[in-house]
Amino acid sequence: MTEPDELYTLRAQYWLGHYHMALEEAKSIARRPMNPNLKAEREEFLARAWIAQGHYDRVTATETPGLQALALKAQYEAATGNTAAQESILNQIKSLAAGGEASSVGLTAAQVLLVAGQTKEALQLVHASSRMEDMLVCLQIYLKLDRLDLAKKSLQKLKQKDEDSILCQLAGVYVHLASGSEGSADAVHSINSLTEQYGSSPLLANLMACALMQQGDYAGAEQALEECLREQSEIRLPDTLINMICATTHQNKSAEQYVGQMQLEFPAHPFCAGLERVTAAFEREAIKYKV
Repeated sequence: MTEPDELYTLRAQYWLGHYHMALEEAKSIARRPMNPNLKAEREEFLARAWIAQGHYDRVTATETPGLQALALKAQYEAATGNTAAQESILNQIKSLAAGGEASSVGLTAAQVLLVAGQTKEALQLVHASSRMEDMLVCLQIYLKLDRLDLAKKSLQKLKQKDEDSILCQLAGVYVHLASGSEGSADAVHSINSLTEQYGSSPLLANLMACALMQQGDYAGAEQALEECLREQSEIRLPDTLINMICATTHQNKSAEQYVGQMQLEFPAHPFCAGLERVTAAFEREAIKYKV
C-alpha cells in the first residue's frame, strides 16, 4: 500500500468527483509548507479541478509541460462546437505528448484524444505506463473497445501495485459494471464503501445508478439520480441526465423533461447527436406509412 503524503486528500477528492473540495484542499495546501517535489502535482490537480468545473479561463499555461497540456485541454473543451479550433488544439497536444517530457502530459493527451474519438491514439499513450492513473485510463479504453478480458488483466496489475488505492477500487467498479448483472452486487458494495468513507458525489451517484439498473432496480436508480440532480450545484454531468432518461424509460415514465435538458445544456454531446440522427431517420421512414 502506498503511504499517504501531503496530496493524498487532494487526489482522493479529485478522483471521486469532489471538485469543489479538491479546489479548497489545493488552496489550503498552498498556505502551508510542503514538499517542493509535490508542488507541480498540486498545481496540476488544481488546474484539473478547474477544468472539471468548467472554469476553463482559470487554467493558464506555464513553462511546466504538465500545465501546458492541461491548458490545451481547457482550450479544447472551451472550443466545443468549433471543429477547426479543436483540430488545431489536438495537433498541439499530440506534439507535446510526443516530447515525453512529463508523465502527466501523456495522461492529459490521452483524455483529450478519447473525447475526440481517437481511441487507438489514446491507448498508445497509456498502455505501457506504470502510473496508476494511466493504468486506469488504459482499463477504461479496453472496456470502451469491449475487451473485458484485457480490462481484467489491467485490474490485476493495479491490485499488484496498490489494492487499497482509490484508483484500484474505481477500476474494480468499472470492471464489475462491465460484467453485467453478475458483477452489479460487487459494484454496489464497492461504491457504498467509497461513499461511506469519502461522501457522495455525482460520479459515485451515477455509478450507483448504473449498478442498480443492472439489478433491475430502476426506481432505486431514479431516486439516486434525483438526489444527485438536487445536490449537483458545482457541476451538472450529462451522465446524470442520460442515466435518468434510461431509468425513467424502463419504468414507462416520460423522459421528455430530461431529454430537453440534455439538448439545452449539452447540445454538442454525442447523445444529442445520436438522438437527432435516429429521430430524423424515424421521421423519414414514418412518411412512407402516412395515409
